Amino acid sequence: MGAGTILSKADAQAAKNAGSQFLVSPASTPKLLQAMLDTGLPLAPGVSTPSEIAMALEMGLTELKFFPANLSGGSPMLNALSGIFQQVRFCPTGGISQQNLSGHLALKNAFVVGGSWVSPVKAVADQDRTLITELSRQATTVALLLKQAA
Repeated sequence: MGAGTILSKADAQAAKNAGSQFLVSPASTPKLLQAMLDTGLPLAPGVSTPSEIAMALEMGLTELKFFPANLSGGSPMLNALSGIFQQVRFCPTGGISQQNLSGHLALKNAFVVGGSWVSPVKAVADQDRTLITELSRQATTVALLLKQAA
């Protein structure tokens, strides 16, 4: 179990104290990255520009959240970044849907994809486990088909 939307040192420490096993942030600043690193937990800080990626690399981080993926160029941007930042792998989130999932999962520099389409707000509020299960099954099927094709 991990914690997302880490925005401060206090958030990072509270998440660790609550038992989080990893941290995810939507952004990267030197202070935020250091606070997350200080917890000793695995992390995926949010980046959307080459400068943010380079800063994370300078701090020894190679697994990053690409956010907001769709607004930041989506899979074409990640593909372009793959030639420059060959050692970095991304978790694209933000604007990912069933329709563009396969394009992101097919990227060699994407290690996982995240998105709220598998748990729509109304389905969560209504505790519609059938819909959430079906949307998750559809996403898993796409991932498995891509893996088999590789």
